[in-house]
Amino acid sequence: MSHNILKINHLHANIGSIKILKDLNLSINSGEVHAIMGPNGSGKSTLAKVISGHPSYNITQGSIIFNGQDITYQEAEQRSHNGIFLAFQYPVEIPGVSNIDFLRLAYNSQRKYNNEPELDPLSFFNLISQKIKIVGMDSKFLTRNVNEGFSGGEKKRNEILQMALLNSKLSLLDETDSGLDIDALKTIANSINSLRDMNKAIVLITHYQRLLDYIIPDYIHIMQDGQIVRTGDANIAKQLEKHGYDLISKTSNH
Repeated sequence: MSHNILKINHLHANIGSIKILKDLNLSINSGEVHAIMGPNGSGKSTLAKVISGHPSYNITQGSIIFNGQDITYQEAEQRSHNGIFLAFQYPVEIPGVSNIDFLRLAYNSQRKYNNEPELDPLSFFNLISQKIKIVGMDSKFLTRNVNEGFSGGEKKRNEILQMALLNSKLSLLDETDSGLDIDALKTIANSINSLRDMNKAIVLITHYQRLLDYIIPDYIHIMQDGQIVRTGDANIAKQLEKHGYDLISKTSNH
């Protein structure tokens, strides 16, 4: 049976003195995939960062409830351990740190937090070897430095590999489709689809309809000026493709 994973009530958030989120409301249940669309500067990426606890953003009003717990002012690290995952639009390179060491450290710190035994390098290698099949990655990626010299598609696959490994309850994918050619897009979409699960939820933040041709969301929310102005099913994306955001603002259901 599905349960509520995320409930955002009347959320206001600033960066410095600039107001970005303005009275935003959102509810997500387990088993659901939600897409958040909107023009540049509408607050889509800010929303993902605020949910994941990015320290640059200041919440001035409202609340974020995750799995029944108020996390409005919780540290990002604790949110991550509790099951919130953010895949970045521009994944960073970490020179001098191999992918497998980075992934094992992330995985073991989560296990430690949950009072579970940490995995030794060999056990972890066996686990990660299963997970890389999900994202269609070659095992040689594990020995390379994190994202160093990776193509756009490889970096995005690496993010989805982390999502598969950490088994997060709520995964926020910020413009995972940006900069991908159609083959890489299909691979990433198939990987994400294979990770859909009745106990988890996924939020896709995207500009484009094309990702939603491969990952069909249960709901699409349109953001404008720091608010969700319209919510509907997958058909909204097709209307957007035809008419652009002007149509949405004219028919918005404030």
